[in-house]
Amino acid sequence: MTKKILVTPGDGIGPEVTKQAIHVLKTVAPRFELQLELSEKPVGGVAYDLTGTPIPDETLEAAKNSDAVLLGAVGGPKWEPLDFSVRPERGLLKLRSELELYANLRPAVIYGDLV
Repeated sequence: MTKKILVTPGDGIGPEVTKQAIHVLKTVAPRFELQLELSEKPVGGVAYDLTGTPIPDETLEAAKNSDAVLLGAVGGPKWEPLDFSVRPERGLLKLRSELELYANLRPAVIYGDLV
């Protein structure tokens, strides 16, 4: 089975983290008989620097045509002075909206003493 994954490394530590995530995916894919078709598009501050928008239409279209999106971090001090309408986080928000993904789940820890 082939799965199309759009990789959007993003900003700051994002490229470093997504590189390692891809390494893990490529390592485990054979165990699950998966073929990975990876493509990469910009999002966030990097996208703004390249195109003047935090998420180019090309990135949105690629996301819609993928089975999954591997998203790195977006934003950083360099882009804080930008108008809110073009800040890197707006790319992430638009991506979520276009893909109808509204949850923003964060890791949670349950402490035994509280249960």
